[in-house]
Amino acid sequence: MEMLRVLSAIFGLLVCAPALALTGNAPPASGFAARPIVMIIDAQGNLCTGTALSADLVLTAAHCVVRQVDYQIKIYQTRQSISVRTALRHPQFDYANYAASRATADVALLKLAAPLPSSVIPATLAPPRRVAVGETLTVAGFGVTLAGTARGLGQPRMAMLIVTGKPGSLQIRLFDLATRNLRIGLGGCTGDSGAPVFDGQTPSVIGVVSWSTAPNDEEGCGGLTGVTPLLLYRDWIMQTARKLNSPL
Repeated sequence: MEMLRVLSAIFGLLVCAPALALTGNAPPASGFAARPIVMIIDAQGNLCTGTALSADLVLTAAHCVVRQVDYQIKIYQTRQSISVRTALRHPQFDYANYAASRATADVALLKLAAPLPSSVIPATLAPPRRVAVGETLTVAGFGVTLAGTARGLGQPRMAMLIVTGKPGSLQIRLFDLATRNLRIGLGGCTGDSGAPVFDGQTPSVIGVVSWSTAPNDEEGCGGLTGVTPLLLYRDWIMQTARKLNSPL
């Protein structure tokens, strides 16, 4: 995956964003979509998006925490940083499959060393269900607004995207209804990996962002947004949360 190295004026450090952002003219995140999201930054400056599920537990994509380095949560409302005490990837996550663009259990939980501030309001897990073609889901993340640049990185944005293709229990594909994967539209991009995918316009998370493409399945952003649904992994999330003493 192409690495984008930019100077972040927000934090005064080099940020190397490994994965996905909301391209196009996505509006600032607000309401239910803005309250639970946080940034995940590792010691090498890699940035992903995560979702608070409790005061000290964050959901993200497993490929965001494969490095054996320290991770921190950054809260955009306060610029506060909190260290990650434990990062647990789903045991069925296979990085080789992920790197080869094959569906895998791209889900992870982060146990924090201290509670999040009250400005971060945890989301809930959506009831287990399969989505259907044509449904509208909401994505919120901190990624760039233009692929290959640092534009918009670290700013929370949201977009309502439409389920397309053949959604199943392993993978969901989303696109911008206005552009239909034929030209650049709204979608995940650099910095949005691990971002929550909300069930409709509710604070219930039904999946996490795993990958993106440019229109017509080219490399980049603004075409399809790939989502790992939580349907098969919901029990693991609940059980792991209890083991981490952060029951949902």
